[in-house]
This record gives sequence, C-alpha cells and structure tokens, in this order.
Amino acid sequence: MAVGLTATAPGQLLAVAGVDLGWAEAAIRKPGRKDLLLIRVGEGASVAGVFTQNRFCAAPVQVCRAHLAAGKTIRALVVNTGNANAGTGASGLAHARETCIAVARNFGCAPEQVLPFSTGVIMEALPLQRLVAGLPAAIARLAPDQWAAAAETIMTTDTVPKARSRRARLGEHEITVTGIAKGAGMIRPDMATMLGFLATDAGVACELLPRLTHQVAEQSFNRITVDGDTSTNDSLMIIATGRAGAPRIDSASDPRLAQLGDAITDVARQLAQAIVRDGEGATKFIEIRIEEAASEDEAKRVAYAIAQSPLVKTAFFASDPNLGRILAAVGNAGVTDLDAGRVQLFLNEVWVARDGGRHPNYREQDGQRVMRGAEIVVRIVLDRGGAGTVLWTCDLSHDYVSINADYRS
Repeated sequence: MAVGLTATAPGQLLAVAGVDLGWAEAAIRKPGRKDLLLIRVGEGASVAGVFTQNRFCAAPVQVCRAHLAAGKTIRALVVNTGNANAGTGASGLAHARETCIAVARNFGCAPEQVLPFSTGVIMEALPLQRLVAGLPAAIARLAPDQWAAAAETIMTTDTVPKARSRRARLGEHEITVTGIAKGAGMIRPDMATMLGFLATDAGVACELLPRLTHQVAEQSFNRITVDGDTSTNDSLMIIATGRAGAPRIDSASDPRLAQLGDAITDVARQLAQAIVRDGEGATKFIEIRIEEAASEDEAKRVAYAIAQSPLVKTAFFASDPNLGRILAAVGNAGVTDLDAGRVQLFLNEVWVARDGGRHPNYREQDGQRVMRGAEIVVRIVLDRGGAGTVLWTCDLSHDYVSINADYRS
C-alpha cells in the first residue's frame, strides 16, 4: 500500500511537443496487461541518459550506451516490462539489437537511433517474437497525450503509476516538463532509478544535456533507497525537443540552463519520492536529513547507513522507538574520526539524543508518537562542518518479504 501516493490524473499530465507515446499488450510475461511502450522522438531533439553502476548490467543498458556513444540523433525509445533481459549473455545482446532493428524498420531510421529498455525478471530469455508482434499496436496508438498510459505500461511491482508534469519559465518563454518512472523494489540506484523518462520542449545542445542529466539524477534519484539493491537495468533518460519556440540553450553559461535544471529536477524529485512512497510493502515514508557534516560525501554515507539498516527499517515498521539503532548506524557509516559525543538526533520535532546519549528531556512516548505517523523526518547533526544532504527511504515490512518471495509466481 503506497504511503500518501495517488496517481496523477491523466488530464494533469502535459503533452510535450515532439514526443509521442504508444503502448501495447504484448504478453511479454503475462497476457492482458500493458507491457510494451514506444516513445517517438521528433527530429532535432537531444537525448541523454545515465545508467546503472551495477557491473552485471542488462543487455539493453549495454546497447543504449553504445547507441548514445555513436553520436546519432535518437528517434525512438522502446520499453518492455516483465523481462529484464539481464543475465542473458550474447543472446540477450542479440535480442536487444534485434528489437532496435524492428523499431527502426517501422520508423524509417537507423537501428543506432533506437534505445531499448527492459525491466522484470532476470536470467530469462526475452520473448522477442512477442515484442516485435506488439509493435504495430503500439505504433497505432502513438500520440502526445499518452503519458498516463505510458506510466502504467512500465509498472512491475508498482502499485501506483508514477507521472508528473509542470510548466516553467525560461526567460520570456514558457516550457513544459513531463516525466514517468517505475520502481518499488531493488532500489538503491547509484545513478538514476529503475526506469525513468523525462521530456521537455526546451531546446538544449547535445553536448550540454548529459551533464544536466547527471545533475538531475544526483539531486533526485540518487537520493532514494528502498532496500539497498542496485538494479541491473537502472536507466534515466531526458529528452529535450526544442519545440517550445525559445532559442536553444547552447552555452553552459546561459542562465536558462540552471532554470531548466531546476524545473526538470523538481519533476524528477517528485518521481523519485513516489518510488519510495510505493516501496514494496512500505507503510512509512522517511526523510533523512544529515547536517553539519565534513563533506557531502560523508553526509551521504551517514544517511545511507541509516536508510539501509534492516534494524532501523524494521523498527520504523513496528513504530518501536528503539532509536539506539539509528545511532549505531551513524557510528557504522565509516566516519573514522567521528566524535559520538557531538552527534545530535531528532525525530521530527523531538530531540532524542545529544552529547553521546539520550537527551534528558526525551520521553519514549514522544518517540513512539512520531514513529506511528506515516511520514517521519530523521535529522542528524554531526557538528563537523557545513555540508549536508537529504535522502528518502521507507520502512521494511512483512509484505516486502512476501512480494519478493512470490515475484516469479
């Protein structure tokens, strides 16, 4: 059950000029569900992506990296759910490439202008014939207003489709940003998320978009964890079509680049938080704030040590104020010269620990009151410097085990 998360109404999702989407039921794994998505990209658009750091990366990730490195303009993205095409060796690479060939044949472009994406079960052969057979139906549905259906199509164990839109101003012009994402488990991206696709009608030079994409990922999807596992298929793509009528951003010194980055990051952060809220079996949405760290890297290490501790996560699920578990996680974060006597711990507004131990005014019933809530802020003050970070995570429940035990059934 998602924590404070509902699907965005289709009418609230804004079309992005230069992007069309179409879906099909291809029975990739199970019949009767949307599982194949096509995204057609207009001529002249810039496309960039960041991908999983997992060394056992899936075949489509390898093909995407190669096609982006080839330097040709990207004209289409194709996404299947139900099968990750990971751990499939040479045949998996061949299937990913043949997928691109089939899409290119329908769109009149080169295979290197198509990017493939897959998500689902690992170490099973991609049913290529079913995927290819589903392409005509997806092509027939191509339209700019299909973002809601697209968000539903890329779901696996998600319980809520994840899509967001916003408008923003770049100088004298208004631009649109719309994005979709999927993910609920195997979430500790270390780059992006399981799958995320964002588009804007702003124009950005091809050489500037990769850096912007990395910056967006770092401030959104690289700040979440559900279970600490990095997927084999993580991919985040940003498409900039240049159809808004504004002059293209061609220089890193153009102030509009930062404005655009803020707008895209806002949408990406909403999607990233939606993934945590829809974490497999999650009942609590937890924000972890680290303050006064010696460096941002140190702050992230401490935050992830808390967020990925099974003892901490299960305590939150039980609403059990066994908050020494949080202090233990801080001490186990690898900050070798940490002075535990200077660390402070807050739970929402409740001051739990100072001077290396329990705050004299802290009462356990206050901690339990906070932990019974569905949304909780954990704030750690390290008193070591001026750096900090924010990270989003969830609790660990019985349902997480059940969902993952039954996933292939």
